[in-house]
Amino acid sequence: MNTNSVKMPEIYENGIHALKTHDSRWHALIEMIGPCDLRHTSPQETHEALIKAVAYQQLHAKAGDAILKRFRKLFSNGHFPTCEEVLLKDKSEIKACGFSETKASTILCIAEAGIAGVIPRREKVVEMSEEQLIAKLIQLKGVGRWTVEMMLIYGMGKQDVMPSSDFGIREGYRRLYDLPEQPKPNDISLRTKELTPYRTLAAWYLWRVPRDFQARYEKEFESKQRSEDAGCVG
Repeated sequence: MNTNSVKMPEIYENGIHALKTHDSRWHALIEMIGPCDLRHTSPQETHEALIKAVAYQQLHAKAGDAILKRFRKLFSNGHFPTCEEVLLKDKSEIKACGFSETKASTILCIAEAGIAGVIPRREKVVEMSEEQLIAKLIQLKGVGRWTVEMMLIYGMGKQDVMPSSDFGIREGYRRLYDLPEQPKPNDISLRTKELTPYRTLAAWYLWRVPRDFQARYEKEFESKQRSEDAGCVG
């Protein structure tokens, strides 16, 4: 998700420091990956951020980008439509952009909810907690927790979101701590709770844990241990 993205590394400095001092594995991971360059879109209305998150459900980012580009072209000047403009289109027109039947229905549902005031506007979203927003928005047809979490990260710039059911997050955590199997979503939520208020940053790194992390971690640890031992002898 990269439309109109703005790089803001300065907002992650405190979080990176907190994660690196959390334990040696987080420290090693951040040293391997480097500084976070997480990008999120410029300020959006809630319905826009939510529709974009729906577009990327179960799709590669490039496929989602292409679908959204066609969706924009349905409207004058290629701008992102208001809820009222979305409802002027037939479901068949929305499907023609590449959306499935279910996603097209969800988009129309989001537009209706936006007009009805069910979906909070961006200025209200800023005041709400992540869990409050998730509880409110998953009531919409076709919108699950993962979709709202992606919206919060990429569309709203929320800094304390951990998509615990995401396969990549669970696999990343397994690799990070060399576990025999992926933790369950509830376990991820519990284990990462202590990373508040930097869980979005933590998620970004968990998505990038290399397959050979354990081997590289052990090699680095052994190297440091030898250096420390040599220092003691000296």
